[in-house]
Amino acid sequence: MNSIHITWKHNLEFEAHQQGRTIELISSVNHDTSGKAVSPKQLLLTALAGCTGMDIASLLPKMRVPFTSISIRVNGTLSEEHPRVYTHIHVIYEVGAAKEFLPQIEKAVELSSSQYCGVSAMLRKAAEITSDIVLV
Repeated sequence: MNSIHITWKHNLEFEAHQQGRTIELISSVNHDTSGKAVSPKQLLLTALAGCTGMDIASLLPKMRVPFTSISIRVNGTLSEEHPRVYTHIHVIYEVGAAKEFLPQIEKAVELSSSQYCGVSAMLRKAAEITSDIVLV
């Protein structure tokens, strides 16, 4: 079982404790006076990027794809009405690899999205998730 614990600091600021680490949370990044707190909703996007990124980094070597970098950007669109939830999420994979390996990279992205990334599977139940691959 995975477990986390959060404690209230003041106003709409909390501390999340997990894996021996502390993450400062705030309702909106616009209200962060410390410059260290993060938004819980944006952490969902971070979790998606991390999950799929780890999949890609483990799949490409198995597919014999030489790469020099992987960078993932995730953009989420929130609904206008409350509760504000992500209705569309777009993942942009920037992979440092030769053009000839694009089919394998596309396959790795598809495998991550459809089979391996649990965060993607959970978020897909609430939002449409699309992606693009950019070779750098």
